[in-house]
Amino acid sequence: MRDVLGLGRSQLVLHGRDPVSAADLARFREVVRRRCLREPLQYILGGCEFWSRDFIVSPAVLVPRPETEFLLEHVLAVLGDRTAVRRPLDLCTGSGVIAVVLAMELARPVLATDCSPAALAVARANAGNLGVADRVRLLCSDLFSAMAPGVSFDLIVSNPPYITESEMATLQPEVGQWEPRLALAGGKDGLDIIRRIVGGCRTHLRPGGWLFMEIGAGQRQGVLDLFSGQRHLFSDVEVIPDWAGHPRVLQARRNDRYRQ
Repeated sequence: MRDVLGLGRSQLVLHGRDPVSAADLARFREVVRRRCLREPLQYILGGCEFWSRDFIVSPAVLVPRPETEFLLEHVLAVLGDRTAVRRPLDLCTGSGVIAVVLAMELARPVLATDCSPAALAVARANAGNLGVADRVRLLCSDLFSAMAPGVSFDLIVSNPPYITESEMATLQPEVGQWEPRLALAGGKDGLDIIRRIVGGCRTHLRPGGWLFMEIGAGQRQGVLDLFSGQRHLFSDVEVIPDWAGHPRVLQARRNDRYRQ
């Protein structure tokens, strides 16, 4: 009702006895009808708050979640000296929340990739609305596929698809029936895309550069196993628990001493 009437919370209370026009009532009923079908409220209203800013969302992208805010908070805390980051990359950008926040916080151009043109359109709109269109470069790419072999980055951040096949069947309707499967499904064990990202870091992550990825709560050992036998390539490999204590962020650093 606040959205339909264009009122804030306190205004809605103060004007609680005001009559509602037939047009506003019809729109309100339509919103309720869609919500009863379990369509996410963020899609109905066309946006949500993330990082204390208003982002556009649509069924072409995932609804941004607090876990991704935790990912970004951890990234920025670990980096410390943000001026040292010269070439950041956001893989599987979706709505662009990671790329936009990095562009604002690092004051650097960020390359953001996604294989969905519809998702990139949403990311482009968010970058423009939040004043960083000149700092967010968008590329339609299946992970690293559209990049030249020699292109490398000193920071790679991603919230990739990581839901397992068995979990996909048990998702609540707001997620399983409405959010894009392309941005959710990570294969049988949920690690299909994560494996490809870790493999791509052999070529595209610079010595001394950091990789950060959001992962599923039950994937701690699985992602750590991806780095077994690669200690000559990576150090500081760790899975960080989120605010609820669930494994949430994979971090790894490319060894300075290793150069191809």
